[in-house]
Amino acid sequence: MAEFTMELNDEQKEVRDWLHGFAQDVIRPAAAEWDEREETPWPVIQEAAKVGIYSLDFYAQQYFDPTGLGIPMAMEELFWGDAGIALSIVGTGLAAVGVLANGTEEQIGTWIPQMYGDQHDVKVAAFCSSEPDAGSDVASMRTRAVYDEAKDEWVINGTKTWATNGGIANVHVVVAVVDPELGSKGHASFIVPAGTPGLAQGQKFKKHGIRASHTAEVVLDDVRVPGSCLLGGKEKLDERLARARERAKASGGERVKNAAMATFEASRPAVGAMAVGTARAAYEVALDYAMTREQFGRPIIDNQGVAFQLADMRTQIDAARLLVWRASWMAVNGKPFTAAEGSMSKLFASETAKKVTAQAIQILGGNGYTREYPVERMHRDSAIYTIFEGTSEIQRLVIARTLAGMPIR
Repeated sequence: MAEFTMELNDEQKEVRDWLHGFAQDVIRPAAAEWDEREETPWPVIQEAAKVGIYSLDFYAQQYFDPTGLGIPMAMEELFWGDAGIALSIVGTGLAAVGVLANGTEEQIGTWIPQMYGDQHDVKVAAFCSSEPDAGSDVASMRTRAVYDEAKDEWVINGTKTWATNGGIANVHVVVAVVDPELGSKGHASFIVPAGTPGLAQGQKFKKHGIRASHTAEVVLDDVRVPGSCLLGGKEKLDERLARARERAKASGGERVKNAAMATFEASRPAVGAMAVGTARAAYEVALDYAMTREQFGRPIIDNQGVAFQLADMRTQIDAARLLVWRASWMAVNGKPFTAAEGSMSKLFASETAKKVTAQAIQILGGNGYTREYPVERMHRDSAIYTIFEGTSEIQRLVIARTLAGMPIR
């Protein structure tokens, strides 16, 4: 077990500086253009692939960092560059993790290379879980997968929404209900390749922020996939469902729900790190502006009203980062989130990003309200952090019920 530390080691610092350079030299110059175009920034993804950032190997190295700081450090730097482009770069990782966590060695070897492609022909993947009526409430998922034993095929019907890369992905990882009585434990994940009959892109969302990231509905109408596309295989699924049924009888279902919540808890610090990156970027723009912009013959940072705002912004950013790092270290080292520390980190960091980016606009005044300065875009982008991967209201509910020793529903 790695000791908790607030200091990056030399190797981590080297990776951080490398990512920062890419964010500064490649992502930032392209940010405004792709925000306006509201399209996937394929050239930037290709550049990321060329240098090794857009690859499974890179994210695996960060994920298995025993300190737990690899992923949050990487997310902070990339999202410091631009949230929309960064999400386009890291979005495939959601689907890749789904295959790594649930797939067989053969499935991992077959499908993950097809998710990323190579530097000459980059691909993307989509993780499809949320539905129009099942966002925070995963137990309400309606997409069904039914096994056709005669053909050894799964037939999938339903609509997914808010899918990053949905409809344009080379590989879709689709979560579907196979046993409705088991709630979230009755779910399974399936590989659905592009071009599969019945798979279609639904509505592409025109969003307030993170516009460079493609977000759309995915419609599955009698989609048939071979039995080999069930992640983990049929035998493993049957064994898992049997165990879940026994546990559900013994615990009245509460254990099933809490196990699903524990998975979300472990992933939320990464979103917190994204929020920290955006907040830090806005703070730095505001600080530089306050030190160079003069009013009444002196820099506006000499005005206490501005200086105190900057002091609060920096304090909140550093506090958010520490909460994210603590939760990330706990997750990697198997420490239980007895006070919902994962939700704490995501809640505080996402709310900090919204507040700090708004303060940055205020410090820049009229300039901050225009697209000539990036804080306007950063403020729009920051709104997503309090919504996806569990809204701020859900985080508060999880924290409160955990502190009270109550089951999380």
